[in-house]
Order: sequence, then C-alpha cells, then structure tokens
Amino acid sequence: MIFRQLFDARSSTYTYLLADAATKEALLIDTVFEQFQRDSALVSELGLRLRTTLETHVHADHVTAAWLFRERLGSKIALSADGGATGADLLLRHGDVVSAGGVTLEVRSTPGHTNGCVTYVTGDRQMAFTGDALLVRAAGRTDFQQGDARTLYRSVHEQIFSLPGSCILYPGHDYQGRTATSVDEERSYNPRLGGQRSVDDFFGYMQNLGLPHPKQIDVAVPANLRCGRPDAGLAAPESPAWAPVVRSFAGVPQIGPLWLEENRPAVWVLDVREPAEFDGELGHIEGAALVPIGQLRQKLGEIPRDRPVVCVCRSGGRSAQAAIILEGAGFKDVANLDGGMIAWRSLEREGPATPS
Repeated sequence: MIFRQLFDARSSTYTYLLADAATKEALLIDTVFEQFQRDSALVSELGLRLRTTLETHVHADHVTAAWLFRERLGSKIALSADGGATGADLLLRHGDVVSAGGVTLEVRSTPGHTNGCVTYVTGDRQMAFTGDALLVRAAGRTDFQQGDARTLYRSVHEQIFSLPGSCILYPGHDYQGRTATSVDEERSYNPRLGGQRSVDDFFGYMQNLGLPHPKQIDVAVPANLRCGRPDAGLAAPESPAWAPVVRSFAGVPQIGPLWLEENRPAVWVLDVREPAEFDGELGHIEGAALVPIGQLRQKLGEIPRDRPVVCVCRSGGRSAQAAIILEGAGFKDVANLDGGMIAWRSLEREGPATPS
C-alpha cells in the first residue's frame, strides 16, 4: 500500500493518502481546500487515480477540498449519513466498507465530537483514522456542533479501544507535532480517556476545557455542509491567467515546453545556467537572458516585472530554485520550464520548436 501523511499548518490538519500500489487506485481522507494543488500534484506525480475523498466529520476549522477533487479529478465524496451535509456521492453508515483496489476501509461510527464522526479502519485492523474523536493523548472537544462527552467516551471505548493494541491511530489534528499513536498507548496514557478514567471523569474534564471557538468556524461549517463547494466568499484555486501553470508537490510552479514554444514572445525567458552551458551542447532558447543561479539574488533588479518569467536550466532543477527565489522576491507571474533544456530539445526533435 502507498501511504502518505500530509499536513496543513494553518489548521494543524492531517490529510491521509492511501493507494493500492498495483492498481494505482487511491483514497484521500480529510482534505483541505487550500492544499488542493499540493495534494492533486502528489496524486498526479505518483500516477494514481483518485477514487474517493472521505471525511471523518463536518469540520469546523478548515474547509474540505472534496468538491474540488470531484470537479477536477472525478472522485466521489464520502461522509457520514449522520453529518447533515448535502452533495455527497456516498453517505456512509456504521459497518460500510470503502475501497480503492485492494485497500479497504471499514466505517466505524464514533459520534460525540459531532453527530457524524466516523473512524476508518483498514482491512487488516492495523491502521485507523480517528478524525477528531481520538487525538494523540487527547480527544475532540464536545462543547459545540452536537458535541456530547458521554457519547464520545462510549464511542472511543467501544469502537477504537476495541481494536488490536498494536493498531496505529492517525488523528485528524495535532498541535504539538505528534503524527500518530497506538491503541495500547492511548488506553494506557491518554489523560482524558485512558487508564481507569470513568465516563464521569471524562465528562468533568471536557466540561472545563475553556477553549475558544475555532477561528474559521463561521466559514468552515457552512462550506463543509456543502462538501466544500465554494460560495462567493471562497474562490476555487485556478491556474494563473497568463499560462496553465501547475504547481508541483514540491511547491514549484511548472510550465511545459510545448506551451513555451507556442507562447515564447509573450514571456521573458531566464536561463540560470553557467555561460559555458548557455553556449554548450544543449544551446539556449532564442532570446533567453543569462543570469547564473548564483548571481540571481544580486541581479533581481535586472529582471522585468511587467512580463511573465519562465526560468530555464539543463533539467529543471536549478531553474526550479530560481522560480522559488523570484516568487519570494515578489514576482507574480513565474514558472519553471519542466524538464529544462533537455525537454526543450526533445520537443524540437518531435515538433516545430526552433531554439537557437
């Protein structure tokens, strides 16, 4: 199985990618709207086909990217039938199974943080994705959005603590950099739910947390009740108007050689190789300006800001760094030539490109 744990720093949300290595079919759990480009780039780079996005609950601290993934990649949206959301393709109930190739997830109803909280358990019962029901040495709050401490206590003890002790638990959030835990650990050391703590102990603990409401709750909950479909106040991320730029999983804005060949007069081509390479075996793109990567920061004032800039090197590595430097310096329309001069020369052999 292919497995990745992804993080959104703004909301401290974990997103999980699971995929069948043989069939390349994939699932995403708890996506984040602002991370759509990053996560879709990862799906593409790994050659995966996204079958389904799943929610552990209707989130109050971030907006899901489920609607975006369905619009752009054709995946289905799955969440609890008890969550109250509209627009989903699959309304899940306790005991249902969601699959992608050989990867299977059993749905376990774990309400208490919200009515529609579920935990997803892998078929071998060695991994579980608990959302906000059970966190690392903590538990989801129960003071809003249908929260009920006694219900959450029962959910955790009956549906999560009943899993094998070695089962690794992956939370929906963590605010201290912890990435995972286990059933045995939480049964022993969770200060709210572990050890000999009773339901009354838990209720008293949760009644006195004194936490402020999530900062994004007024935007997040309504949007998530629509499965992340944006309204006028939340725009879906689009490619820049000047070109079909795709941001890689590494965060680099990329453009393909064919687009550059067809639109070369409209952009400023910045070659960041050394002079010997510029005039060497691979040559250079006609009209390109040479600024070696080591000199780029000192020569930012020589680069025009009124035209899009496409950065170029031999293979796309140094120019990727150049694109990030330019973005950091406030350049708005920047892209890296994906594959560099090697890809450019390959295009020349296949089509009408005419570099010098």
